[in-house]
Amino acid sequence: MTPATNPAPDPRRRNAARPAPSIPMLAYESLDDQSLLALVLSRSGADPDRLAGKLLARFGSLGAVAAADLSELTRSSDAGLAIFADLKILRELAVRLARVDACRRPAIASWTALQTYVRTAMAHRPREQFRVLYLDHRNNLLRDEWIAEGTVDHAPVYPREVVRRALDLSASAMILVHNHPSGDPTPSRADIEMTRKVVDAARVLGLEVHDHLVIGRDGTASFKALGLI
Repeated sequence: MTPATNPAPDPRRRNAARPAPSIPMLAYESLDDQSLLALVLSRSGADPDRLAGKLLARFGSLGAVAAADLSELTRSSDAGLAIFADLKILRELAVRLARVDACRRPAIASWTALQTYVRTAMAHRPREQFRVLYLDHRNNLLRDEWIAEGTVDHAPVYPREVVRRALDLSASAMILVHNHPSGDPTPSRADIEMTRKVVDAARVLGLEVHDHLVIGRDGTASFKALGLI
C-alpha cells in the first residue's frame, strides 16, 4: 500500500489563516502610522512592517496609502490583491462612519462634521473629483453624488447637469465639493468661474448653493468664507 503523502501547503490559505498580532485594545491608539498599517497588512506573506514602511515611503502618508488605486498599490508591492482590498474596505468604513456623523443634523448646523466627512472621503484622492451634496428644504443631506473625476488638476463639470440633478432629487440647496490632489486648497480661476455658473443657473430655479468646499491635504477652502459666493 502506497503511503499517503501530504500535499504542499497553499500559501494563500496559510496567509489567510495567519492570526493577527495580539495587542491590547487600548494600545492601538498609541501606535504610529507605520505600526498601525503593519497590523492591517499582517495577513500578507511579506514582512508587514517592511511593507508598511515601503508603502508610506512611496505614497507619503497613511491617508494617501488608503486612497491609492488598487492598481498603484499592486505595482508598488507583490503582496497580493487581497491584502490591499482590505485597505479599501477599511477606508470605505471610515468614510461611512464620518458620513453618519455628518447626517445626524442639518448640514449647516453640523458644519464641522460635514467637513470631516468630505475630508475623509476626498483629501487624499490621487485625482481631482467633483461631488455635490444635495440638501432638502431643512438642509438635511438627500444625496452625496459623484459628478466627475478627471486628472490630477482638472475634473470636467457641466453646471446645467448639476442643477438638473437637483431638480430630479427635489433638492432645495446644494454644497459643491472637489479636491485638489496637489494638496493646496486655494481655488483656481477655473474653480471660481465654474462655481459662478452653477450659482447663476441654480438661482434662476430658486435653488441655493450654500458653499463650495475645496479639499486639499493642507486644509479646506470655503468659497463662502472667502467671499466668493
